[in-house]
Amino acid sequence: MSLRTAPDSFDILLVEDNPGDARLAQEALKEGRMSSRLKVVVDGVEAMTYLRREGAFADAPVPNLVLLDLNLPRKDGRQVLAEMKADPNLRRIPVVVLTTSQAEQDIMRTYDLHANCYITKPVDLDRFISVVRSIEEYWCSVVTLPPR
Repeated sequence: MSLRTAPDSFDILLVEDNPGDARLAQEALKEGRMSSRLKVVVDGVEAMTYLRREGAFADAPVPNLVLLDLNLPRKDGRQVLAEMKADPNLRRIPVVVLTTSQAEQDIMRTYDLHANCYITKPVDLDRFISVVRSIEEYWCSVVTLPPR
């Protein structure tokens, strides 16, 4: 099995309950230099259903990257992260925590759960777009990812 630096298609799952932030991320990726496909789910239960390719998501692509908010309805991001990293079929998918929380306990807890990185959402619109684009560029063109 060979590893590829630049996949033919790059699928990102955004787990975000704030419609405004989801829309900004979609716009940032649409106008970026990469050709990523973004799927948005709005809570942790839906995220796990998507990742496990169950129900309506049976034909969903396995994402190359998950952008995960922490404060989600039904199942929070910490629980999603813990479930992903405990599942042998999901644990290699990189997870970028993208959240408003600056709490040290959240940062420590997510790294304890093996998040790949933790980014506090910028409140400035232009900075938010820049951060999302840099996440995409880094994970899509710099990092060597395991095969899906």
